[in-house]
Amino acid sequence: MGCFSARATHGDGMSLNRCEQMIFDYVLGHPEERHFWEDKVRALAAGKSDGHAAATELEGELWRYLEERSRVAEPFRSMAARENLRRTSLRNLAEHLLRMWAPPRPKRPRPSSADDLPGSGRA
Repeated sequence: MGCFSARATHGDGMSLNRCEQMIFDYVLGHPEERHFWEDKVRALAAGKSDGHAAATELEGELWRYLEERSRVAEPFRSMAARENLRRTSLRNLAEHLLRMWAPPRPKRPRPSSADDLPGSGRA
C-alpha cells in the first residue's frame, strides 16, 4: 500500500493517512522543523478570519513541504522513489496542526432571540 492510499493511522487521536503520518512524525522528531511549523501555523491562523481558509492554505503549504523534502530528506525521498509523488489530501494533518498549535478562536456569541425570553415557553 502506498503513502497515498486510503489506509489510515492515528496521530494523537486524529485519523491520518500514511503520508500525513509520515510528515507529522518527521516534524515532531526534528525540533527545528517543529519550531518552524509551530510558528507557521500560528502566523497563518492569525492571518485568517476563518478556520477553513486557514486549513486550506496550510494544506497547500504542507504539500509544497512534502514535495521539497522528497527531493532531499529521508523518509520522503525513499517514499517518492518507491511510490511516485502524487497529490493527496493533507487536510486532516492541516486541521490537526491548527488544533495543536494555533490559539483557540473566540466562540461566536450566541444570537439572542425572542424564543429565549421568559414566557416564550423555551427558557
